[in-house]
Amino acid sequence: MTYNFVIGGNDEHGLNPPTAGKRTPVMPYLNVQIYENQFNVEAKRFFFQACLRNGLKIYDVKPETQDVSLTTRVNRVNSQDLTCLVTFAYNAFGTGETFNSANGFETFYSNLNPRAFQSKQLSEEIFEQLSKDNLQRPRRVDNLNIAILSRVNCPSTLVEAGFMTNLTEAGYMLDPDFQVRVAECSCQGVCLWLGIPYVVRDNLQNYPTLRLGSTGNFVTLLQYILVLNGFNIDVDGIMGPRTVAALRNFQSFNKLAVDGIAGPMTWKTMLFLPPYPTLRQGSTGVYVQYLQYKLQSKLYPTGRADGIFGPNTLSAVRLFQADNNLAVDGIVGPRTWEKLSPIAGGQRPVE
Repeated sequence: MTYNFVIGGNDEHGLNPPTAGKRTPVMPYLNVQIYENQFNVEAKRFFFQACLRNGLKIYDVKPETQDVSLTTRVNRVNSQDLTCLVTFAYNAFGTGETFNSANGFETFYSNLNPRAFQSKQLSEEIFEQLSKDNLQRPRRVDNLNIAILSRVNCPSTLVEAGFMTNLTEAGYMLDPDFQVRVAECSCQGVCLWLGIPYVVRDNLQNYPTLRLGSTGNFVTLLQYILVLNGFNIDVDGIMGPRTVAALRNFQSFNKLAVDGIAGPMTWKTMLFLPPYPTLRQGSTGVYVQYLQYKLQSKLYPTGRADGIFGPNTLSAVRLFQADNNLAVDGIVGPRTWEKLSPIAGGQRPVE
């Protein structure tokens, strides 16, 4: 099912260059600061994937990697006929130089928005979805009169997904499963607000087999994921020769059957769904990058998350295995995946 709703997505701040001050304190063991936009942009991208899967059209308010002024973003929103706007952000408390106990998520709307009541309803729906597990403390749904909420001409909500000045929630920022969780809860809230059924992410039966000549929202989704994986193709909803060539290259890098057809195994890999493959030094692909981000989120340094299982990743895996009473063999099999998979956990500084 494809609908005529157009959903806007916005990620606060930027990475190239990083927005000054919008970062965590120095993360122990990793010895780096995580910039807020490292979470925001990934949550937005997963949100767009969820929207496309659910038959919704998308509009990226800030495709740039650098920060963009609020006035520019407001003008972009108001030049479109958007059904609603969802902005992704991460909270902070204090100076940001040291970690503290502030925690939890919240959503905001503006009572100055021309569709304030609908904005509040949208904020409440997303907040309710985020509240369904015990991972974080639900804080509040509240009024906040900032430009991206108050000066746009469509219902608008801001999702503050956690506190980057809280050590645990700072780690969440790098966890793909947490990014997906925030994105999916936000999309589910949008679907409830629109009164349309929500299509779950992790059921491969929801993904059609695509081949040369296929068209539609799932082709758009496929192309969008390929672009995020570095392939230069048009996202036009048409499975043409360039899309097929990019898909074949993706399949080759991920050790899949190189047939240019998006079937269950290709979709499973694109979405890094379980069951997870056994990985070892020399492995490449999406699951290796997922492994690297999971280790980093638990404060085990792997170097750049490049999808290549090299010496740094091997060292991080071995250390993780030793800390979790696993066989220290550097091979990521079922037992290691079991310990790695949950959001949260990992190394903590010695007091």
